[in-house]
Order: sequence, then structure tokens, then C-alpha cells
Amino acid sequence: MSEFSVFEYFYRDASNYKSWGSLLLCGIATSTEIEILRSQFDAECYFIAERLGIPPLYSELWAFSDGPTADDHVWHTFHALRPATEQDMEAPVFCSLEDLTQKVNSIKNWDGTLSPHWEI
Repeated sequence: MSEFSVFEYFYRDASNYKSWGSLLLCGIATSTEIEILRSQFDAECYFIAERLGIPPLYSELWAFSDGPTADDHVWHTFHALRPATEQDMEAPVFCSLEDLTQKVNSIKNWDGTLSPHWEI
């Protein structure tokens, strides 16, 4: 049986409203691999979901504001990469840990203007 991890992340708008997300990944990361992954994010935690092909979370807050507001931006926050629980295994596998790590490592500049949602 393969081992799985959960990539936990969230979106926080300028008013500090949050929306949480998680992805089930095939593979288990060592603490060293997690630190290397973290080091690739802007300020060791911020990333642009669309640049990684990860579902963005800001639109979940739009249900409370009837759409985008001046508080929206493109940055998501890495929270944790942890072993999957039995309950986590109910979600579909998003990709392998190796694939996600390669995507993160391929981005050399987290320039927000490169996101399709820069001007929300």
C-alpha cells in the first residue's frame, strides 16, 4: 500500500477572512523535504495557487461578499504537509508529492502579476 500526505493551505484576504483547503498527495515527505519545499515559497509560506495548478480558495469567500472585493489578492499560504489519516483517504488523490515538489521548484519568481487573477 502506498503512503499518502496531505498538503494543507489557506487563503486569507486583507480583512483576515480565511478559507482552508487540502490536497491528498501520493508519497510521504521527510522533515528535510518539507523544509526544502517551504524554502521555495515566497517568505517560506506564500504561493500563487494557479501557478501550481492547485485550486485557488478565494472564491469560497465570495459567497459572503457577492463576488471579489478590494480585499482580494492572489496569495495563498502553505500551512503543513503531514501524513494522511484514514479520513483524509476519502478524498481523491490530487497528484504525487514528487510532482508537486517539482512544480514548486520550477518557479523561480513568485511574481503576483503573473497570476491570471492579479487584478481581481
